[in-house]
Amino acid sequence: NTAWAFARTGVKAPELFDAIASAAVSRLGEFNAQGLANTAWAFATAGVKAPEFFDAIASEAAPQLGQFNSQGLANTAWAFATAGVKAPELFDAVA
Repeated sequence: NTAWAFARTGVKAPELFDAIASAAVSRLGEFNAQGLANTAWAFATAGVKAPEFFDAIASEAAPQLGQFNSQGLANTAWAFATAGVKAPELFDAVA
């Protein structure tokens, strides 16, 4: 996951994250729970402001919550909180 790698190393690459969001938004349905969690974590860790992309992640994650392990669920919740993105449907499903 390119986004995860750049976020992990702290390399600032806003254009790259914009390109990833643009390319990935239509393919989020192909992501498994770990992929969704890792992507949300990467964008939040990198400080990327992408509320529409986070909304799309939330829409895909909510029906897959049963597939998330505890770490993935925690990382996803942390990512949304850190990014300041409200996702009531996701958090209602978590509750």
